[in-house]
Amino acid sequence: MTDRTTARERATEPEDLTRLFVERANAGDVEGLAELYESDAVLAFPPGSQTVGREAIRAVFEQMLAQAPHFEPEPALPTVRNGDLAVTSTRPADNTGGRVQVVRRQPDGSWLRIIDRPEIRD
Repeated sequence: MTDRTTARERATEPEDLTRLFVERANAGDVEGLAELYESDAVLAFPPGSQTVGREAIRAVFEQMLAQAPHFEPEPALPTVRNGDLAVTSTRPADNTGGRVQVVRRQPDGSWLRIIDRPEIRD
C-alpha cells in the first residue's frame, strides 16, 4: 500500500505563512491553504463577517480558488512576537489598507494562523 499523503512545507517562522499562502493559492491547493490555520481559527472574510474553523475556512478558499485568482507576494511589515504568539502583516499592493494575522507556534515548532484579517480598509 502506498502512502498518498504529500508532506507540505511547514512554516518554521511566522513570516513563512504569507509566502506559503501565496504559493498554495496560486497552485490551487485548497487543502494546503486550510492547513495554514489552526482547527478553530477565525478568518475575517468575506468582508464584514467571520468564518470560524478550519473546515469552514477551507470552504471559503474552495470558492475563492474556483475563480482562479492570482496572488503576488506583498511587502511584509515587521513581525511582532511575544513568546509563542506573533502578529504578521503586509502592505497590500491593491492599497486596501493592510492585512494582519495572529499566529501561534505549534508544539512541533511550526507556526499556524489563529486570526486572519485579510482586508483592512483605511
